[in-house]
Amino acid sequence: VQLQASGGGLVQAGGSLRLSCVASGSIFSINTMGWFRQAPGKEREFVAAITWRAGRTYYADSVTGRFTISRDNAKNTVYLQMNSLKPEDTAVYYCARRPSDYSGSLYISGSYSDWGQGTQVTVSS
Repeated sequence: VQLQASGGGLVQAGGSLRLSCVASGSIFSINTMGWFRQAPGKEREFVAAITWRAGRTYYADSVTGRFTISRDNAKNTVYLQMNSLKPEDTAVYYCARRPSDYSGSLYISGSYSDWGQGTQVTVSS
């Protein structure tokens, strides 16, 4: 599966952005799609995830109530709507594919086998 992320940019605190991630290839092998982020000097961290069939959503505590993950199965696309952005949300955001429930916890980056190229989100104060 190939993943192409887009939608990042520069926004002021309190603003909004919507990230998109288009999947191509063996779409049937997607169990969960996730968004992770990595700020300079920090480890990659979980942001949100959505199960491909049922559409169940999961969020990091730091983004709950501000970010919304969704998917459009017909377009093989997952979205991350980010509202009320804060400077601490500044990072490179990555989308990723978790192939199976047996791949490990959806909160852990090691459970994901394919990654998009990343898109930069910068929130100014």
